[in-house]
Amino acid sequence: MTRTARLFPLFVSMIALGACSGGVDFDLRGKMGGRVDTSQAAIKATTARPAPDNRGVISYPSYQVAVAKRGDKLSDVANRLGLPAEDLARFNGIKVDDPLRQGELIALPRRVSEPSPATGAATTGPIRPAPTVDVATLAGNAIDRAAPTAPRTATGPTGIEPIRHQVARGETAFTIARLYNVSPRALAEWNGLDKAFNIREGQFLLIPPVDTTAPQIAEPAVSEPGDGTPTPTPPSASKPLPTVTPPAAASVAATTLPKADAKPAAPAKPVADIGQSKPAASSAQMVMPVSGSIIREYSRERNPGIDISATAGSPVKAAASGQVIAISTTTEGVKFILIRHPADLVSVYTHVDDVKVAKGDAVSKGQDIARVRSGEPAFLHFEVRQGMEPTDPMPYLR
Repeated sequence: MTRTARLFPLFVSMIALGACSGGVDFDLRGKMGGRVDTSQAAIKATTARPAPDNRGVISYPSYQVAVAKRGDKLSDVANRLGLPAEDLARFNGIKVDDPLRQGELIALPRRVSEPSPATGAATTGPIRPAPTVDVATLAGNAIDRAAPTAPRTATGPTGIEPIRHQVARGETAFTIARLYNVSPRALAEWNGLDKAFNIREGQFLLIPPVDTTAPQIAEPAVSEPGDGTPTPTPPSASKPLPTVTPPAAASVAATTLPKADAKPAAPAKPVADIGQSKPAASSAQMVMPVSGSIIREYSRERNPGIDISATAGSPVKAAASGQVIAISTTTEGVKFILIRHPADLVSVYTHVDDVKVAKGDAVSKGQDIARVRSGEPAFLHFEVRQGMEPTDPMPYLR
């Protein structure tokens, strides 16, 4: 993942903190603007993750995963399951000696022996969906006529096989959760993600199945604009419009045509422009935050903003009027500023230094907010986000 893509979860967290005065809505799906509102998807109940066996294995018909224990490295999981550590690391896109979080899921490149009573499971075999056939209807009274039998052993756990999603470049836990209409928190709990919801390219995530037995909150009905409003009756329906007699052509000509002996007005003499005229003001919604050429254009998958070449120490300006909602530094030492604007727009400025504003400050369009940080090369990374989704900044700057 690129450096900018790695910064995205931190940006999203800052935006959420700046937007909420109460509890933090990590999902943000009710704040995207427009008529589409999928915020109810974030509160759909999902099933709990099945318990693994003593080895940490959860087995489904199509695949198996291992659940990391406290203090595990990838090599520990591989040794416990009898798999080559290199194959397991390559399949999951991590290194053999990488430490794992407790509860983190590791996808298995091939099947190992099925969970069984010998490994701490209730039964032998993978987890399968519960039967949907009504046995009582099919059997009729045969159960009543049958002789008593010895008690049966407990059946194994049942459940729907979750969708297995492999993380692509540029994806985040939030975009994946929205894609499958589950909450980011449920996605994190199922897959053992950390508090920052960090994921890595190539990682396999299990999508929590929706719990069909839990009561669901109905989506609110949204009416189209104007629905239920009767069309007003035009006045002409009850009272006809007055008859208008057009004026005679001669009278029109007399009032509009110039007289024959009238002299044409002399054209105005040209006047040299010595600076008394001013260029028309730009109608762009935003201004360029720094003077320089664009060295890296916007790409939703590779670069969710634009990189603008600038001399170190050049002033960085607020692209539009708004309020500073976050000023922070990443783990790599890169300072960034987030400014919220009307219409749920957020502008992002990274690789800055000498910040001149504070969180909560109101800033005006074109106001100096920082300086470009030194680097090889020195540049400013600038983004415009609609809610939490990156968008091409250029339409706002032209």
